[in-house]
Amino acid sequence: MTMSVGWRTLSRHDLARLAGSDEFERYDRFPQGRVLDVRSADGTSIHTEVFGPENGYPIVLSHGICCGIRFWANQIAVLSTEYRVIAFDHRGHGRSGRPARGGWTVPHLGDDLAAVLRTALGPSERALIVGHSMGGIAIQAWAHRYPDDVARRADSIALINSTPGDIGTGVAATISGGRLRKPLSTLVDRLAPIALKTLGGIPVPARLLRRMGLISPIAIGRAAAPAARALVQELVLTTLPPTRGRLFRTLLALRDGQFDASRLTAPTLVIGSTDDQLLGFAASERLASRFPNSLGLVVLPGGHCAPLEQPMAVSAALWRLTGLRGKACG
Repeated sequence: MTMSVGWRTLSRHDLARLAGSDEFERYDRFPQGRVLDVRSADGTSIHTEVFGPENGYPIVLSHGICCGIRFWANQIAVLSTEYRVIAFDHRGHGRSGRPARGGWTVPHLGDDLAAVLRTALGPSERALIVGHSMGGIAIQAWAHRYPDDVARRADSIALINSTPGDIGTGVAATISGGRLRKPLSTLVDRLAPIALKTLGGIPVPARLLRRMGLISPIAIGRAAAPAARALVQELVLTTLPPTRGRLFRTLLALRDGQFDASRLTAPTLVIGSTDDQLLGFAASERLASRFPNSLGLVVLPGGHCAPLEQPMAVSAALWRLTGLRGKACG
């Protein structure tokens, strides 16, 4: 019998309200997979778990900032019935190690993915590699840093609610739907990155009153199910403040064009959400137009967490991508 994983940010009232939800049960009783011993290039331990049949076709899942393996609970439940699903906690998240002070760069995120692929895949295996938000940035960093590995390791790529960079650009238009006029929109664009850098690393009490109001609607869409909102709250508020602060600074410094998009030669699908309040739908549009083997853009309703807000649509899109296995890249 699978035991509850426990919730540090939900009150008894919250738990009673969510009881009986099949979706909440999926998050609450999330099983542990088979654990792999993975070390990134700088020696940081990268906690990695494998779900599904040992000889199944591999699908690798790379989560976003302030998330973890459990973020992919819906996709793991569906895809692991047939495929070997490999999910990992990025450095500083979940059960992965915390690097030294200089180990929070975007290239380090690419190194984490490279280490997982090197450990989890057989010598001749290629996988579907999926990244959400920062996890999609990690995939781009990996391809830029290890271009020869793209053809060797990737049958196809999926980038979900991700961006090529310049995260702080157009914040006012994203969160207001273009309704803010200058000079107010200019002021918001200038202050938002500063606020994220400053406040991102401040400890937030797990049981802070109206804590979800601090996270929504930026982290997840307004129409998201209560169970999904509870999971995002749990993941964000239990992420260590140093992890949040250092990675927010790293991601805000990422410039569009910093990665050589021509190196991501595998067939690449972008999935974007029309009401993404964190990165904006325009970021997904920019991504979909730049890769040499682009499969286009899947447009979904909802906010920044499509794998939680539109789990069936995301899982179905990934299932279709497995049909590209064994096909040449480039």
